[in-house]
Amino acid sequence: MLDGEVYHLAYHQARLQRSLKSIGESTFHTLASLISPPKNGLYRCRVVYDAKSIDIEYLPYTKRVIQHLKIVNSHTIEYPFKYEMRSSIEKLFTQRGASDDILIVKNGYVTDTSIANVAFFDGETWLTPKSPLLCGVTRERLLNEAKIVEEDIRVEDIKKFKKIALMNAMIDFDIIAEENIGEIIC
Repeated sequence: MLDGEVYHLAYHQARLQRSLKSIGESTFHTLASLISPPKNGLYRCRVVYDAKSIDIEYLPYTKRVIQHLKIVNSHTIEYPFKYEMRSSIEKLFTQRGASDDILIVKNGYVTDTSIANVAFFDGETWLTPKSPLLCGVTRERLLNEAKIVEEDIRVEDIKKFKKIALMNAMIDFDIIAEENIGEIIC
């Protein structure tokens, strides 16, 4: 949210509805009627909800600078919905060492970082993992717009790519490395 403007609200609403449906709810909160962000500055909107209540807060946002990603493996991690409890991701994040963030690999396949979906450029097409931990709203929007394509990406495939980008609702699509991906991912 920048200067009071909410971006891509329909995608956030759809995710809210999918989450509530997954627990058997058929009554949905309408985000458009509930969100009223500050008029000046960049904010992250934090929405915590269940079937009966919703709590909304606006937090000033500063983009994290990501220059190095450490590959971290987990065969058991699950994060299909945006949960308030992120202990499994936080535990993996502690393994980052001197890196800025982690690139989570599950059963040999690239998934996400701790804060974003990822995409890799092969020289022609931006590819995003077919099985991310979380199907983020920016990822979904870019798939719908045919700007990215899903593909299984094994950890050993990373070296063949020319660029890597992170994507989430706050950073949109942010290219963090061009050409020297090996220097950013260790």
